[in-house]
Amino acid sequence: MSSPLAQSIADLSSADASKRLAAAGEIYRLGRATAGSAISDWWAESELSSLLFGPDPAITVGLAVQRDTFGRIRIANGTPRLAQVPPDQDAEEFELHFAEGISLDILTTREPGGLGAIAKYLAKFGEGNQQVEYRCANVDRATQILKDKFGVTSVYPAPRAGADGTRVNFFLVPSPDGDKVLIELYEWPSRS
Repeated sequence: MSSPLAQSIADLSSADASKRLAAAGEIYRLGRATAGSAISDWWAESELSSLLFGPDPAITVGLAVQRDTFGRIRIANGTPRLAQVPPDQDAEEFELHFAEGISLDILTTREPGGLGAIAKYLAKFGEGNQQVEYRCANVDRATQILKDKFGVTSVYPAPRAGADGTRVNFFLVPSPDGDKVLIELYEWPSRS
């Protein structure tokens, strides 16, 4: 493993808790920085900022890894609960939460070499920060604001079912370095 990100991914499965914390912090920092520069102008739009719980948004970095890496990370971190992912989506995932608000969503494919989003990402890019997730009060309204005021089109025409009963939509947003970053907006189900 040659890159710092690759080393951090490997260190997430270390037996040393301090090494896992440092790795999680680096993965989170890199993902958040990339997304932050891509969506910095979103925070100036007051309604959108409010929908995204600005100025203190809940941010999770989604890390795509191969199935064997997924298993090692999960075991090293106490075997956290697997999220309930809709059956039509080719993904398995669990969350890791660390001190100082560091939150990671560890993702893998159910079908290596398959046609699902995570399988395609892994085939094209290898292990890495696949998406950055922002909690949202109303994904429908945020999607409309992004389209109308920023010219950002969602990946799906309407929000869809996400893990653990959430509603989600995704946005491929250009970053200042010329790449694109995948932003997920997720909304928890309302409590009746």
